[in-house]
Amino acid sequence: MAGDYENKYEPLYDFLMKETRDDFILTFEEIEEIIGFDLPRSAKRAEWWDDDTPEHPREQAQAIHQAGYDSRRTPDGTKVRFRRLSTLPRQR
Repeated sequence: MAGDYENKYEPLYDFLMKETRDDFILTFEEIEEIIGFDLPRSAKRAEWWDDDTPEHPREQAQAIHQAGYDSRRTPDGTKVRFRRLSTLPRQR
């Protein structure tokens, strides 16, 4: 993964880098299975998934963005929708 730091969400990055779908949904349970640990309670908040600013860097958002995806929690609060960022070149 790009960067000089360890990111505990690297398994999610690896999963997304291999993903071929442009738009799909994973449950929190599926994401926890991918990363190998429970998501924090704060993951239930919509902004947790895509709030990555210089003042508040978020490892999960960085892993998702670096893999070429955008993430949004679904309105029911139990799943996350991943969409490929169309501005990035396709990587397979």
